[in-house]
Amino acid sequence: MTTALCAALKLPTTNNGEFDLSQLTTPYAVIYFYPKDNTPGCTTETADFRDHYQDFLATGAAVFGVSRDSIKSHENFKAKLAVPFELISDAEESACAAFDVMKMKNMYGKQVRGIERSTFVINASGEILREWRGVKVANHVAEVLGFVAGLK
Repeated sequence: MTTALCAALKLPTTNNGEFDLSQLTTPYAVIYFYPKDNTPGCTTETADFRDHYQDFLATGAAVFGVSRDSIKSHENFKAKLAVPFELISDAEESACAAFDVMKMKNMYGKQVRGIERSTFVINASGEILREWRGVKVANHVAEVLGFVAGLK
């Protein structure tokens, strides 16, 4: 992923917004990719980011969740969990391709193409400062928060 590619991404978000890294108002962005709204692991991960959202803001980091779900699905998921940050719809998989998070996975004995749970910390210039791939949900948000807190 190049800095230019990251900076060029403009995607729709909840609340009729648009994710545009050049408009970032914080020094850092935490962007986490998850497979699907309203699934157990994705719900737990999103709730963990929600619960630590103020801690991330205190470190200078905005948080964004990304999946291929529609804005309508994201709006429902966001309302259900009272998520204070925006969710990004990547139906065209442009961000997924840019961050190389689409993988073949086994699901119920079948090979399916889907998002590999991944998290990236990016600075306002679009430089990836740290990435986590193949994320396991337990303790992940605390690890990301610890990294971001150490950037100050």
